[in-house]
Amino acid sequence: MFSAALDEPLAGTAASASAWLCLEQPGPWGRDALVESHLDPMLGAELSRRASAAGVRMLLIRRPGRHADTHEPVRRQVFLASTAPGASWLEQAVLAAPEELLELDFAALGAGRSEAFGTPVSSPLVLVCTNSKRDMCCALYGRPIASALDLWECTHTGGHRFAPTGVVLPTGYLYGRLDLDLAVRLTAGEIVADRCRGRSCWSPQAQVAEVAVRAEIGSVRDELSIAAESPGAVVVRHSDGREWKVELREEAVPARPASCGKSPDPAVALVAAAVAGLARVR
Repeated sequence: MFSAALDEPLAGTAASASAWLCLEQPGPWGRDALVESHLDPMLGAELSRRASAAGVRMLLIRRPGRHADTHEPVRRQVFLASTAPGASWLEQAVLAAPEELLELDFAALGAGRSEAFGTPVSSPLVLVCTNSKRDMCCALYGRPIASALDLWECTHTGGHRFAPTGVVLPTGYLYGRLDLDLAVRLTAGEIVADRCRGRSCWSPQAQVAEVAVRAEIGSVRDELSIAAESPGAVVVRHSDGREWKVELREEAVPARPASCGKSPDPAVALVAAAVAGLARVR
């Protein structure tokens, strides 16, 4: 846990995705889970290709506890989420076979359009990474949280040096250094600045700026958007018309492993240097 000991900034490290697709797949997951699990590897590769082309992040998910896969046909759950600020949505469907996902309009999902593939879900979906073949720390620290709160386990979400990590849908906020207290707040629907890595629909500098404003005003709702971006500065807007200009700077991070078992490497983090309120937009 070198990253935590060094207090490495988390904001600005979230994966990039305008939408998410989560497919239930019991059994073991390999490092590249979509093609290294009991899911047909050719199907996994095709789904991965379509998702990447549409700006969709695809994960495999499973329930906590024993998850042996008998290779027998089973109905499985799938979740689709669009992260559009102020207009995010989450749908759930049950598939007789994973091949049914080939009928999904990936372009529409990536663009934030619901094609009614599933039924709407009103509660937030919190996923915890436990992909041990990608990073042992994710399973070691993530599984106890998923088990304690009966949350879905998921494959790699990026940033495993921040393990345990998780993602909240439909908003697409990613978190690191999860603990039970934080996970409970996320399942209750709060958008918490503490240990937030950013919202996946925004650029790294916009992620940093939005988290800084959220921390500044104590916001826990989906009420912030990005009004403007320029090199080294981002304007964040509240739904009530308030705006803040966030100045950014790069900050050296002492050498730390990118994941378990890796050698330490120096890095640079993007941080908020100043947050200044602007005139309210009417």
